[in-house]
Amino acid sequence: MSEDKKEGQAAGGGKKVDVKKILTLVFAVVNLGVGGFGLFMTYQGTIGWTNPKITEDDLKRQIASEAPVDIVGPFIYTMDKFTVNLGGEPKRMIRLEVNLELLDHEGFEEIINTENRARARDRIVDLLNSKTFSEVETLQGKLFLKENIAYEINQILPRGSIKDIYFTEFVVQ
Repeated sequence: MSEDKKEGQAAGGGKKVDVKKILTLVFAVVNLGVGGFGLFMTYQGTIGWTNPKITEDDLKRQIASEAPVDIVGPFIYTMDKFTVNLGGEPKRMIRLEVNLELLDHEGFEEIINTENRARARDRIVDLLNSKTFSEVETLQGKLFLKENIAYEINQILPRGSIKDIYFTEFVVQ
């Protein structure tokens, strides 16, 4: 009877299925599919990407559409002329006209306020009274004076800020 069993197994296809080989094959196919999909997505996201074409005219139109027309541009406030005595001996006088360039419209609105304008003018007069002729006659002295004026006015303005100061008239006698 044992011979009959052997013949039956040989004739009936008694092969055993190797599960490890099938799982390895399925894992390899899935791995290749996921890797291929990752490469495709990388290509679509980086290699296949092109820069959008933006011209200067498009950029100007975009900026113009974002900013309100009534508050665009440099904010320069021209103060009244100053005639002040300088400190030190011999006594000298300085006459100057100061233009303040502000960073934004809000600062401009603050400086044209009568109260802030008077405070700014007072601080500049006090600053000029403390300077001597030798301190303001050089280019470096003028730049330092600009810096001091900007500092003093920025102390007055709660929200605005001075960007630069221009002297349109600067006469020392």
